[in-house]
Amino acid sequence: MNQYKHIITRQRKWMFYLLALFVLGLGLTPYTRIFLGLLLGTTLSFYNLWVMQRKIDRFGQAVVKGGRAFGIGTFTRFATAGLAVLIALHYEEHFHSLAVIMGLMTTYVVIMIDFALFRNQD
Repeated sequence: MNQYKHIITRQRKWMFYLLALFVLGLGLTPYTRIFLGLLLGTTLSFYNLWVMQRKIDRFGQAVVKGGRAFGIGTFTRFATAGLAVLIALHYEEHFHSLAVIMGLMTTYVVIMIDFALFRNQD
């Protein structure tokens, strides 16, 4: 379980770094629509990562204790993605829709890169 906590911490750290990079891009470049879209998508993607990690932790504890294991929050993640797309479509003048979708995918990219880089270290 200690190894899982390290993985969670590392993935959250990478998401914070990406969010900080997008805030810098928003402030220092003229591409405000793109970086606002990336920021919106990545923020909600980070929320999805947090929900997924929390649900997986509870799922694992329920399995160990022999209790009833509930789902891992798939509906919540889909609803969050739908919310992001609705916000982007409603405020098209502020958010770039493709950037929002790319931002929503950052969690999965972070998970894959984290796995590729650190699979033998922990």
